[in-house]
Amino acid sequence: MGASLTGGGAGGGVEETGRGGGAGYGSPRPDQRHRGGDGSEEDQAAAPTPPARRRIPVWQESLLLLGLAIVLALIVKTFLVQAFYIPSGSMEPGLEINDRILVQKVSYWGSGSPERGDIVVFEDPGAWLSAAEASGPTNLLTDAMSRIGLYPTGGHLVKRVIGVAGDTIECCDEQGRLLVNGEPLDSSGFTLNDDDCDGPMLSTCEWDAGPVPDGMVFVMGDHRDDSADSSYRLRCGGRKGEACDDSDAFVPVELVVGKVFARVWPASRFDLLERPDAFEALED
Repeated sequence: MGASLTGGGAGGGVEETGRGGGAGYGSPRPDQRHRGGDGSEEDQAAAPTPPARRRIPVWQESLLLLGLAIVLALIVKTFLVQAFYIPSGSMEPGLEINDRILVQKVSYWGSGSPERGDIVVFEDPGAWLSAAEASGPTNLLTDAMSRIGLYPTGGHLVKRVIGVAGDTIECCDEQGRLLVNGEPLDSSGFTLNDDDCDGPMLSTCEWDAGPVPDGMVFVMGDHRDDSADSSYRLRCGGRKGEACDDSDAFVPVELVVGKVFARVWPASRFDLLERPDAFEALED
């Protein structure tokens, strides 16, 4: 008689995996269980090991990070924000000697330009600074740091914009206030002055300047009687009624680095600086 395909006898019939004790197609023979096949221990051991990634030395990684930091600092200094310090008392009471300030450059991108009331930092337009003031940081480390924007830069001036292109500035009305295009500027809320008028750097309180040429600004220090600013360079000669020479009094807009927006040091004097409301009355 022939063997049954479903039987469980001693013949050579086929059994389902896991049912009988025979060695059918469903399970490997004992001598094959560790010789190969997908997922076996021998296959895993024989599989090629991926090469380990080469790690750069710590010193090279440190140099790379330092280089990236310097490049980032240069980009920030050139296009966005730059630090400066205050070397004199010409902008008191708002800015005192050795205050650290931040100057943003975004406002003057493209067609933007300084507005009345802005505190601006600008390059020396021509012998406004003494040799000592123009020198900036005096040792190699601080000089190098200032060049990449990691230390406050010297050799610049900081003043407030009083007049822009087309403006005429006069000193002064009966209350000692400056007149900008005939409108009085009440600067009592942000200036320091022990004199009788708001333009006392000349020997007379009667002077005028302008119209301000295109591409120029007229600037003054908030410490009105202690600031070698645009008014100081009018060279009126001291005789009442003599015409002033304003040829050296204006600052080219192209020399303006940016607008002061924050006083960051000392920490106790940290403040965000805004344009005084007094300048709103001068708007066209």
